[in-house]
Amino acid sequence: MTKFYRAMIQHDAAGGVLLVLAAVLAMAMANSAMQGWYESFLNIPVTFAFADFNISKPLLLWVNDGLMAIFFFLVGLEVKREIFEGHLSSFDQVVLPGVGAIAGIAAPALIYTWFNQGDAIGITGWAIPSATDIAFALGIFSLFGNKLPVSLKLFLLSVAIIDDIGAIIIIALFYSQDLSTLSLSVASIGMVILFCFNRLKVNLIAPYLIVGLVVWAAVLKSGVHATLAGFAIAWFIPMKELNSNGHPMLKEMEHGLQPWVAFLILPLFAFANAGVSLQGLGVEMLSNPITVGIAVGLVVGKQLGIFGSCWLVVKSGLARLPEGATWLQLYGVSILCGIGFTMSLFIGTLAFENQSEAYMHAVKVGVLLGSLVSAIIGATIIIKAQKKQQ
Repeated sequence: MTKFYRAMIQHDAAGGVLLVLAAVLAMAMANSAMQGWYESFLNIPVTFAFADFNISKPLLLWVNDGLMAIFFFLVGLEVKREIFEGHLSSFDQVVLPGVGAIAGIAAPALIYTWFNQGDAIGITGWAIPSATDIAFALGIFSLFGNKLPVSLKLFLLSVAIIDDIGAIIIIALFYSQDLSTLSLSVASIGMVILFCFNRLKVNLIAPYLIVGLVVWAAVLKSGVHATLAGFAIAWFIPMKELNSNGHPMLKEMEHGLQPWVAFLILPLFAFANAGVSLQGLGVEMLSNPITVGIAVGLVVGKQLGIFGSCWLVVKSGLARLPEGATWLQLYGVSILCGIGFTMSLFIGTLAFENQSEAYMHAVKVGVLLGSLVSAIIGATIIIKAQKKQQ
C-alpha cells in the first residue's frame, strides 16, 4: 500500500477517535449544567464586512457553511486524484464499490421515505441516512490493525468517496433554494478565472485561494449551499503542475489539509452538531418516524444496499471480491458503512434548516443511534470473521 494510503488511514483512524471524543463532550455538555454555555458558544455572532458586502452568522453556521467547505474541498481533491490516477480510474476498479455505493445511497433513502411518507416536512430528510462517515468507519476498521486485507480497506475508502460524490450531487439538486442570479454570475466568473489559472499552469497557491474565497462567498449568497463551492474549486487545482517546492500542487494541498480536517474541522463540526439533550427522551422520540427512518436506514438500508448489490455483481461475474477478503468480512464492512455521523448530521441541518428544533433533535437521535448500532454490529461481524480464519 502506498505511503499516501497509509497516511490517509492513519489520519482517519486517529480522527475517528477524536470525532467520538468531540461528540461525547458535546452530549455531556448538552445534558449538564453547562448546557447554557454550550448553546451560547454556538450562537456567538460572527460578522465579516467589506464595504457594502457582509456576512453575519452565528458560530454554528460558520462551522457548517465555512469550515465544512474546506472539508468538501479536500473531498474534491481526493475524488479528482482517485478518478484520474487512483482506485477509481478504471472500470474494473470502480465497478464493485461503485455499484455498492449507489445501492447504499438508494436503499436507506427508500427505507426513510417509507417511514415518513405521510409527513410532507419529514420526508424532506430522505437523504440523511444515505451518507457514510469515512473518518468514523475507517477509524473502527483500523482498530483491527493489519489483520484484515488491504484490499478491504481500499474498498471501504472507495465506497465512502463515491458516497461523498452522491451526497454532493444530492445537496446541489435538492437542498439549494432561493437562487440569486447575481451571486451565481459572480461565482461563475470566479470559476472561469480558476480555469484560466489551471490552463496557464499557475503554480502558486495564493491566486487559487483568493479567487476561491470570492467564489465561496458568492455561492454562500446565491442560495446554493456554500460547501459545494469547496468541492467545485478543488477541480481547478492542477494535478501534475509542480509548486515552488517541486511537488504536485494537488497532492501537496491534499496532504497539508488532511490533518487540519481530521483533527480540527470534523471534530469541531461534531462538537457543534452532536449536542443532543436527552431531557424528555422517551418512547415518543424513539418512535418518531424521522428518528426511526434514519436509524433503520443506516443500520438495515446500508448493509442491504451495499452487500446485496455487491453479492449480485460478484455472482454475475462483473466483479470479484476484494483480494484476500471473505464474504463475512465484506458483510461486516458493509455494516460499518452505516456509520453516517458527520455527513448525515450535515444533510439533516440542510433538510430541516427552517424547521423547529424538534426536527433536528429527532435527526441527531436517529443518526447517533443508527451509527452506534452499525459500529457495534459491524465490528462484531468482523471479529467473528477473523476467528473463522484462525
